[in-house]
Amino acid sequence: MMRGYRPTPVSNSTLSFCGTDNSSAYKVDNGLLNNGCFLDALGVVPHVFLLFSTFPILFIGWGSQSSKVHIHHSTWLHFPGHNLRWLLTTVLLFVLVCEIAEGIVSDGFNQSRHLHLYMPAGLGILAAVTSIVYYHNIETSNFPKLLIALLIYWTLAFITKTIKFVKYDDHGIGLRQLRFCITGLLALLYGLLLGVEVNVILRRRYMWFPYPTEVKPPDDLQDLGVRFQQPFVNLLSKSTYWWMNTFITSAHKRPIDLKTIGKLPISMRALTNYQRLRKAFDAQMEDGPVPLKGSRWIWRSLRQAFGRPLLLSITFRFMADLLGFAGPLCISGIVHHISSDNHSALPPVKLLGVHFISSEAFLANAYVLAVLLFLALLLQRTFLQASYYVAIETGIKLRGAIQTKIYNKIMRLCTSNMSMGDMTTAQICSLVARDTNHLMWFFFLCPNLWAMPVQIVIGVLLLYSLLGVSALIGATVIAVLAPLQYFVATRLSRAQKSTLEYTSERLKKTNELLRGIKLLKLYAWEHIFRSSVEETRRQELTNLRTFALYTSLSIFMNAAIPIAAVLTIFVVHVHVQSATDFDLSPAVAFGSLSLFHILVTPLFLLSSVLHSTVKALVSVQKLSEFLGSTEIETDQDPIVQTPANNNGNIKSVYALQLQAKLVNRKNKTKQDVNRNFEQHDQELTASAAQEEEVCIKIINGFFTWTQGCPTLTNIDIKVPFGQLTMIVGQVGCGKSSLLLAALGEMQKISGNITWNSLPKSDSEENVRAHYMSERQSHRKRGSVAYASQRPWLLNATVEENILFDMAPNEKRYKEVIEVCQLQPDIDTLPQGDQTVIGERVRHLGIILSGGQRQRISVARALYQQTNVVFLDDPFSALDIHLSDHLMHEGILKFLRQEKRTVVLVTHKLQYLPHADWIIAMRDGTVQTQGTLKDIQYAEPELFEQWRTLMNRQNKENSTELKRKSFRRAMYSRDTLSLATEDEDEDSSTSTDEDSLRAELRHRTTIPWSSFATYLRAAGMLLLPLLILSQLTKHSLMVAIDFWLAHWTSHVIAAQVESAERNCTITRDCEFSHSSYLQVFCVLCGLGIVLCLITSLAVEWTGLRVAKELHCSLLRIIVLAPMRLFETTPLGNILNRFSTDTNTIDQHIPATMECLSRSTLLCVSAVGVISYVTPVFLIALLPLAIACYFIQKYFRVASRDLQQLEDSTEMPLLSHYSQTIEGLTTIRAFRHEQKFKKKLLEHTDANNISSLFLTAANRWLEVRMEYVGAFVVLIAAVASITNALYSQVSAGLVGLGLTYALMVSNYLNWIVRNLADMEVQLGCVKRVSALIHTQPESYDGLMTPAQVPAGWPKYGEIQINNLSVRYDTSLKAVLRHVNAHIKPGQKVGICGRTGSGKSSFSLALFRMVDTFEGQILIDGIDIAKLPLQTLRSKFSIILQDPILFSGTIRFNLDPERKATDKMLWEALEIAQLMPVVKALPGGLDATVTEGGENFSQGQRQLFCLARAFVRKSSILIMDEATASIDMATESILQKVVMTAFADRTVVTIAHRVHTILGSDAVIVMKHGAIVEYDEPDVLLEQKDSVFSAFVRADK
Repeated sequence: MMRGYRPTPVSNSTLSFCGTDNSSAYKVDNGLLNNGCFLDALGVVPHVFLLFSTFPILFIGWGSQSSKVHIHHSTWLHFPGHNLRWLLTTVLLFVLVCEIAEGIVSDGFNQSRHLHLYMPAGLGILAAVTSIVYYHNIETSNFPKLLIALLIYWTLAFITKTIKFVKYDDHGIGLRQLRFCITGLLALLYGLLLGVEVNVILRRRYMWFPYPTEVKPPDDLQDLGVRFQQPFVNLLSKSTYWWMNTFITSAHKRPIDLKTIGKLPISMRALTNYQRLRKAFDAQMEDGPVPLKGSRWIWRSLRQAFGRPLLLSITFRFMADLLGFAGPLCISGIVHHISSDNHSALPPVKLLGVHFISSEAFLANAYVLAVLLFLALLLQRTFLQASYYVAIETGIKLRGAIQTKIYNKIMRLCTSNMSMGDMTTAQICSLVARDTNHLMWFFFLCPNLWAMPVQIVIGVLLLYSLLGVSALIGATVIAVLAPLQYFVATRLSRAQKSTLEYTSERLKKTNELLRGIKLLKLYAWEHIFRSSVEETRRQELTNLRTFALYTSLSIFMNAAIPIAAVLTIFVVHVHVQSATDFDLSPAVAFGSLSLFHILVTPLFLLSSVLHSTVKALVSVQKLSEFLGSTEIETDQDPIVQTPANNNGNIKSVYALQLQAKLVNRKNKTKQDVNRNFEQHDQELTASAAQEEEVCIKIINGFFTWTQGCPTLTNIDIKVPFGQLTMIVGQVGCGKSSLLLAALGEMQKISGNITWNSLPKSDSEENVRAHYMSERQSHRKRGSVAYASQRPWLLNATVEENILFDMAPNEKRYKEVIEVCQLQPDIDTLPQGDQTVIGERVRHLGIILSGGQRQRISVARALYQQTNVVFLDDPFSALDIHLSDHLMHEGILKFLRQEKRTVVLVTHKLQYLPHADWIIAMRDGTVQTQGTLKDIQYAEPELFEQWRTLMNRQNKENSTELKRKSFRRAMYSRDTLSLATEDEDEDSSTSTDEDSLRAELRHRTTIPWSSFATYLRAAGMLLLPLLILSQLTKHSLMVAIDFWLAHWTSHVIAAQVESAERNCTITRDCEFSHSSYLQVFCVLCGLGIVLCLITSLAVEWTGLRVAKELHCSLLRIIVLAPMRLFETTPLGNILNRFSTDTNTIDQHIPATMECLSRSTLLCVSAVGVISYVTPVFLIALLPLAIACYFIQKYFRVASRDLQQLEDSTEMPLLSHYSQTIEGLTTIRAFRHEQKFKKKLLEHTDANNISSLFLTAANRWLEVRMEYVGAFVVLIAAVASITNALYSQVSAGLVGLGLTYALMVSNYLNWIVRNLADMEVQLGCVKRVSALIHTQPESYDGLMTPAQVPAGWPKYGEIQINNLSVRYDTSLKAVLRHVNAHIKPGQKVGICGRTGSGKSSFSLALFRMVDTFEGQILIDGIDIAKLPLQTLRSKFSIILQDPILFSGTIRFNLDPERKATDKMLWEALEIAQLMPVVKALPGGLDATVTEGGENFSQGQRQLFCLARAFVRKSSILIMDEATASIDMATESILQKVVMTAFADRTVVTIAHRVHTILGSDAVIVMKHGAIVEYDEPDVLLEQKDSVFSAFVRADK
């Protein structure tokens, strides 16, 4: 307490309820109610009643029924007025604390202690706490009748306080006395709480009514799967996140997974919020037409759907900001009253036998200010965290709603948007992943837009009240520098965007390098692509340097601007203070310093908020453009394209998003002008279709992918019911497009498409009913089982891919597996048909061959019980065995038995005799159609051509060839499983307790070894500079503040001295600031310089590490053996280059800077406080222990939740990408609703992870803020006591309190950054683990110069006793192989799956480990050659065609060694010259990623041309003609034999006729050669394996 109000010392013997210094204290001559002590005693009665009435129920009766009550939180049923009750009780507790403080301060003027001044208030606090605990227990047990005790308590308390208030008024006690105001407030609060209690009775009718109101908990609370309790808990638990305690601590014992966090509450699910958003969109549409472009209507919809919670967040933020100013004001008041003995507060007034003090006197007490500061901090931090939580929760809801909206739009997208590059999968995934997050974070920062101006204005006004005009000058400095900071933030954003472009380009090239790594190694081109990636990386690093520079400037300005502003203020203040009433006292100095810390925050946030706003505006514009993109011309309730919708109008984007199952909404259409004409036309079409008994009919159809020339012209076809229709034609003639046109995927220019259901006999129903059903059925295309040419697989198990959400039927499933001959493949998979597969599964790692993918896709179509089946070239990746089996058992037997309509696109002309109907395509139109006999008579030339090809194919025989078995079955399952180390998710499946204990210990340990790896990569120059600059900078910051305390304390001492001397001469009394100001300026200048050095050191350290780690990673990946790529999922390796590299590039430096700054600031603050008040060290120990356990539990939970958020985001984005890739298949199957349901599940899983992470962050921050508030309270009380009794200078007290006020922020940032750093160091750990991979041995015993020029000149291959394996830990795949291939000989290799054919070819390139024997080529042992030289001398054509993005020239000749003439010659040989000449640019025409702008067959032809360009003396063809039609293949075979007549050609057979003309055939079995002779010789031997293959194929 203050010196001016120090009480008269009293002894303990004078302690009594009414005191002993007042002789009339116990007199009641004027009535009991006129005695002040009795009035206070009367107020005790209600509190005593409540304590004694509720005690048995709370502590005795509750124990007996605890077993009944302690059940799941479904019993949490809030009574009416729940939140209001908690708010009023909180205010009541605050007023009661003020009453205690007022009583203690008033009692200081008495000669003896008057307990009645504060003891009733203490009992009141106890009773208020008891009331809310009692209420909570009654509420959770849903037993409202026991609330009668509270009703009585509120009534008694209201009456007693009202009596006291009235009596005070009768005795002339008014508003000038604080106790009068407090009593009035208490009476009001008790009255309001009484009203709340009465409201519960009226609403629930639990008493005085015959029938109580029956209520049930919300559906969420009755669902045991809902574990996110924030919306349902009481207000105290909601504001302190108390319900998270169990969740956070349990994470320390067991890792958090999706099962742990449960399901989302209904109000937070994506579907609920999508419906809210859709309703807002509909409201915008009803108000008027939505403009085709522009984003204003989206903003209005978002405001309507999610504006209300955002308004609540803004309100919380306003309250937090206003309470935030209590800190500087209280510090200023405390320091002012400590440093001065003169007070202007009114003396106390004695009435009713006791002293009454005014509000001014109350607030003049330093201890009161300390307590008020503590309470203000608690409230301010609580409101701030509540604002953050509400804003983020709203943002997460918004993100889920928009993601659902985008997905529904995807389901309506025109396929042409994707195929023609107008919209890519990456763009849509970016819209989902980036732009929705931009909107979410904009909503999080949105409250700042409204709060910052108010905060700045109030801050400047308060500064002006302390410093006068110098405050305005300091604020002007900040305001002038703020645009500079915004400029830096804008440049930073621009640099980041530019960096992102190069990052995307680098990832694109890296992705191509990894996907084509086998081809690149075989062609010795890896160094070319590595150089290309490194070149892009250099450009990326150039932009990263710019990014690092601007980041450094941003960090520097954040630290330097406050120093510059404070320096400016004090310099100006010193020079103008003599002419003003403002003096530089500690109260002014440190009060203004605290205000500056508050004022600088919104100005620093301004750039981030504006930047986020700009991002959100751009994102909404992109969203608007996407929502306005072209849709397919079918209604959401699936109808086909008929003359009725031939007008080409697109239905409203927004009226057709979801079917009734997803949202209860009626379809609204805008046409029907010519309804009668349309219905008549439909009836005619349906009638004609019925008469002809056709399933599909297209009349005069013209279809296109883009606006322009039609792709398909003059299409007139029919597909008969229950029969096999085959579509044939050359590569690129429009066969696949015809199927897609029938499915409604192409843009229809003109014509009619008619779909009919199966015709029924007249005996089943009358003709009229039959006609009506036909008329209606053709309006709706049913589900079509569609297997696309490029197989599309879900990222799911094999079984799930085949069932495709159909009901499981074991018998049918086994039949389909047998028909597609998938059982051998399933047996080799690690988990059988439960193995997760998929083309873009990143975190799981089975990659299937083309043939396996194709057969799974066909199996899906066969398993579905649809009437219509579309098979687009299902045999392209299958050998003759599998093709024949699938044709005869699958199509001709399985499908025909079920009388299903089958449309088959194929190049296998030998199957034409099995067709019931044939459609021949040529150049985008129908050449002819009919049965085979019809075409024989109508098109004899075409028929003869077909017969020639069919006869050739009938001579085929081939080995049972399985296509590049999913990354080699030779690898053991153990090896495969070990290779899937991706994310550092250490959750062990072992049940061993020791393993689990070790696992949990590992989870709680920060990976310091990875941090050491990171710092080592920085080098020995930057690391010491970084550490030294950080330590020096923070030491200087403390020195600046200490000097300010020293300076201002001397100012006060000089004022006291001048007052004592009573000097009249101004010159003698004047205090000289010059020396203090000079030192202050020097210190501030050095501080600013060190801020710049530190920020640059941090960013340049991060840049150096990023450069070193990526360079090492790329080098080792390029040099790594193929086994790494075949046992490690490609996505895992790509993640090291994408996510992990991005984290190392941009995130770790920022986190490291923030962590080091926060830690050093916190250490500085604790040091300063301990120096000012050493007694603080005693209280520091329990606070430090609390902080340790809080961070210990939080870090583990936070890491798990961050990883869970990332792991749930991956399936979500994968679901989008796989939906886009399989959009045609999904729509063909009519599975839109099922996929939308999965989307909702993925979105909710990601959102619940985000919400729990948000709640965990709030849990941490609230606790750290409360610890910080206790630090402030302890520091304030200790400082005041020291100042009053130990004469500590006021400047040091101000310094200590200023630092204490910032401790909570530092504590938060330390723990948050520690958790972030722990997660981010996982990236360093994974990259480091990959860098330690053992590379291939590229050096040989011979140097490139020692290799003879032109080697190999002849192409002679001599294999002696060769044994190879894929790894030293695996079995041999080739055993003691001996062979001699003569120069120029054509050799075919055949054999069953796993026989070693591909291993034979790979051994020539040293792609496998040769541990015995040797291979001599032209007399030179290839083991002695450098790998680069060896592989550059051969040519190989792989089964899977691989093209790279770039030009045709680059794809044919990346080394740029060939002339244009050579390239055109190769293209002519590959039958591609007409195609390339037709392209704009010719050889320089663009090839998109993966060669997607060419068909599968054309891509294979380009790969053939690539091999021809090299013209090496040895060519290996590994099933190179799988995707080419027979006519083209026959031409190619002749050309190959001509072009390579004098060269050695080794062909791994796929189609047997390709090796029948070979000079020799090698038959392999179990890694050994069992037959090696000319084909004719082997065929003559009836018992040979080769002839057995032939007989099996006949």
